[in-house]
Amino acid sequence: MKELFERLKTGKIQIIFYEKTDNIFVQLFRYVFVGGLAFLVDSGSMLLMVRLGMNEYVAVAIAFLLGLIANYILSKVFVFQEQSAKTNAVGEFVAYAVIGVIGLGLTELLMALMLEVIGLPILLAKIIAAAIVLLWNFIARKIVLYR
Repeated sequence: MKELFERLKTGKIQIIFYEKTDNIFVQLFRYVFVGGLAFLVDSGSMLLMVRLGMNEYVAVAIAFLLGLIANYILSKVFVFQEQSAKTNAVGEFVAYAVIGVIGLGLTELLMALMLEVIGLPILLAKIIAAAIVLLWNFIARKIVLYR
């Protein structure tokens, strides 16, 4: 945690985002940022598809997969720079995707609960589900792929 705060104090973007690190707190900070960008891809495409008349749940699934691809690419560049995956590139993406598909299942379950049972607006439901799934994805990927 100390390393993260030291980096944040400098205010230099390159130190916070580009300097290689295996510090879990710095990685989590970066993963939240990367997750935010992937969330924009995910939510933006979901809202667009829903507005174009696509079924909400199909739109959620397709948008989630677009967000997964964005998250994978950005995570490799900014978050898990120091660690090599425990497998080759194809195996790494497959494992990354499996964790993402589990996250998709969690997202769909949470979305159904919040839309149908609680009655939340779709964007608020998406924000809550995304925050929960972001933590799942980081922890699972860190343990399974980049320990």
